[in-house]
Amino acid sequence: MSDLPAGKSPTDSHTIMSELVLPNDTNGLGNLMGGRLLHWMDVCAAISAQRHAGVVCVTASVDTVEFHSPILQSEIVTLSSWVNRAFRTSMEVEISVEAENPRTGTKRKANRAFYTFVAVGADGKPIPVPPVKTDSLEEAEAFEAAGRRRQFRLFTAGRLGDDDIQNLQEYIGSIRHER
Repeated sequence: MSDLPAGKSPTDSHTIMSELVLPNDTNGLGNLMGGRLLHWMDVCAAISAQRHAGVVCVTASVDTVEFHSPILQSEIVTLSSWVNRAFRTSMEVEISVEAENPRTGTKRKANRAFYTFVAVGADGKPIPVPPVKTDSLEEAEAFEAAGRRRQFRLFTAGRLGDDDIQNLQEYIGSIRHER
């Protein structure tokens, strides 16, 4: 673990990928198929995870996929991803998807998701990853939110201890009081 860098910025893992929605990518309504978009998101997120870790990374989970608007045939899809936070061997990668009408130049937010990746060594076993260092308030907020989402993932998987569950309950209670 001593050979890990002191930390990497989310900008170090930032990835931008563009795709053109072709007829073979669409469903019967002429909209991009969700599975095709999830595939593109997985590829983009994998590149970010591997840029951060410097090794092969595998998808561990996908959560909080938000479909804001359909993406139409012939639109340009731009995917952006970056690592929000690294844990011991895993990383949360955020992916933002934008759709662009090439005739008008109009762009809109179409999707957003959070993927979890695990870095693996040559033997296929998880290995430690460098921490994330934040350089801005926005990155620091994303870092903290990633920690809360991880706690929730662990809770739903039944992998939290009693103290962790208590902390999560207190956090959820504080959110309710803020509303």
